[in-house]
Amino acid sequence: MSALRLVGSIVLFAVACAPAPGQTVTQLWANNCASCHGRDASGGDKAKSLLRDGLFDQQYDRPFYDAIRDGVKGVDGHAFKATLSDAQVWGLVVHLRELQARDLRRRVGGPKSEAGVYTTQHHKYRIEDVVTSGLSIPWAVEFLPDGRMLITERPGTLRVNSKWTPGGTLSGPVQGVPPSVHLGQGGLMDVALHPEFEKNGWVYLGFNEPAPGVDAARRGGRSMTSIIRGRLREVDGKTTWTDQEVLFRAKPEHTSSSGVHFGNRIVFEPAYEKSGDGRYHMFFSIGERGNGPQAQDLTRPTGKIHRLWDDGKVPDDNPFVSRADAYPSIWSYGHRNPQGLVFDLNGALWDTEHGPRGGDELNLIQKGGNYGWPEVAFSINYSDMPYATPWTADGKAKDGANIIMPVDRWLPSIAACGLDVVRGEAFPKWKGDLVAGGLAGANVDRVRIKDGRVVEREEIFFGHGRVRDVVTAPDGTVYVVLNDPDKVVRLVPAD
Repeated sequence: MSALRLVGSIVLFAVACAPAPGQTVTQLWANNCASCHGRDASGGDKAKSLLRDGLFDQQYDRPFYDAIRDGVKGVDGHAFKATLSDAQVWGLVVHLRELQARDLRRRVGGPKSEAGVYTTQHHKYRIEDVVTSGLSIPWAVEFLPDGRMLITERPGTLRVNSKWTPGGTLSGPVQGVPPSVHLGQGGLMDVALHPEFEKNGWVYLGFNEPAPGVDAARRGGRSMTSIIRGRLREVDGKTTWTDQEVLFRAKPEHTSSSGVHFGNRIVFEPAYEKSGDGRYHMFFSIGERGNGPQAQDLTRPTGKIHRLWDDGKVPDDNPFVSRADAYPSIWSYGHRNPQGLVFDLNGALWDTEHGPRGGDELNLIQKGGNYGWPEVAFSINYSDMPYATPWTADGKAKDGANIIMPVDRWLPSIAACGLDVVRGEAFPKWKGDLVAGGLAGANVDRVRIKDGRVVEREEIFFGHGRVRDVVTAPDGTVYVVLNDPDKVVRLVPAD
């Protein structure tokens, strides 16, 4: 049976009345759907439950939409396209997904432990505390070859833990780190080591840099995500940031006073892709700072994934380098708030990014690709008002570029944040899988991709705090950076 016929056989929406202007999605459901399906989608005399296992799968997004908009064969008065806009129809799909997710969480819960052991599809694991005190909104971690661990804190502090395994001692703030504007969701964000760190000592930071003339301590004024590198040295017995170089800085006129959507992850291409002169390409993300149209504007740095050489120079083969008005560092655009970025073991670049209410995305990043925001979205507005649809009529953006659709989406949103690939020996049956975190979802999902499709997606971690970052350590254990509570934990095998 086709997906459309399957959905059509169980979806019997009540005949719609013309919606009043400004109706929320909840009101649209109550006025047009609840009489048959119930306010919670559990069904009744006129329709079967829509909370049945299997219907939550992404493959039914479009069939649900088509069944609502165009009707179901053999069911009179079922086409809503005359009385509901396409955005309202999609809003009903989002509302249904929220009801289904709520029911699924109530019935299934999250991963459960028995005597501290969590059982997943391929592995069992335990949770170990690594750093449990002394942190303020930890944002990212990175593992030094000598066994220490770097930790960034969003308020602006870089710290060193004496061990990346449990039992280490947390240092005071690293001296000399430039001030960042701790504004809303921004501050000191990602940290990454150069692939040949043991030779050159370069550490890379992403931070919310104040615009010229702005005092970072005021937590206001204009700012923008910048990328710097430096080295860590012991000066008068204190770990100190030295040899700083600015690799990316937006034009002053493109800074923003917004406190949202800073994005920011930093990754390097695999070693086998490095240039003949030994340089590596560096990729980093910047969110659209709450200004959606800027994500489509190549003259702005926001809502983009950027690509530079590891020394900050612009590669000659970047997709928009020949456009005089474009930021030459842009690699892809149409992103909302990308806070996960990683190369998988096959050398493909992936991101995860926030949708508004619904529609967080997992994207395979391609050179010059347009990922659609804000022209397409799997979401509705935070206010519960309809927003858009995931599709345009011809699959193209306003500039005529083909819109690249996500490989997977989270609906409802998990507030996607943190992304890595499982490597190493600790979890061999997860090797090559992506691990993606969620702030609002308080979760880590394991995602297996084969031939460009998600073949497994399993929640392996839930309910221990807001997941800010997910990082695979050198030994293959999976580290999770948490906010509320502010701590770092790791998953270790218990098989």
